[in-house]
Amino acid sequence: MSTSTHRSTDTSVSAPATSPFRWRVVDIVVAAVLGVAIGLVFWGWNAIGGAWFGAADALTPGFGGIAVGIWLIGGVVGGLVIRKPGAAFVVEVVAAIVSMLIGNVWGVSTVFSGIVQGLGAELVFALFLYRRFGIGVAALAGIGAAAAAWVFELFYGSSPNILKSVEFNAIYLGSLIVSGAILAGVVGWLLVRALAASGALSRFAAGRELVREV
Repeated sequence: MSTSTHRSTDTSVSAPATSPFRWRVVDIVVAAVLGVAIGLVFWGWNAIGGAWFGAADALTPGFGGIAVGIWLIGGVVGGLVIRKPGAAFVVEVVAAIVSMLIGNVWGVSTVFSGIVQGLGAELVFALFLYRRFGIGVAALAGIGAAAAAWVFELFYGSSPNILKSVEFNAIYLGSLIVSGAILAGVVGWLLVRALAASGALSRFAAGRELVREV
């Protein structure tokens, strides 16, 4: 057998397989871009969602959670687009940092909330082994972020929700779940579909899937 054959065989055997969960440079760049863009959405929603939260809470204490979903959308969109471990967490946290840096009434607690909410969404994608990304999984990721937000607010702050009534916390949890499923999950899924249809996600599975469907 010739030396060239040995070299060819050795090369084919030793070539490392590329993990589908390994982050590419484009993944990092897109995660950053999504985080900044969604951070701007958070900033805009601070006034609208804040007013809606106050009005709903005045109507029924705890019902303000119905307005929270948009603040949970970063993790859902990040997970649906990049589809790799850590994507939901990274995009939600970057968005929270951007919202804080631009300026809001919550300050650094915005980042703490982003960390918790990002982990909540990330957990759902992990449970499906980063292989399922339909509207149902998106809604569950929004619910995961909402549940994490509820637990966080139960204990965090100068007036944690654990000091409030059981009725308040039950209503707040229910409204958070509905808002997370719809405003974060369904709206996030539709947003990713719209981005895919525009061709912006051609280097991602989310974009290629839409092309195959068409």
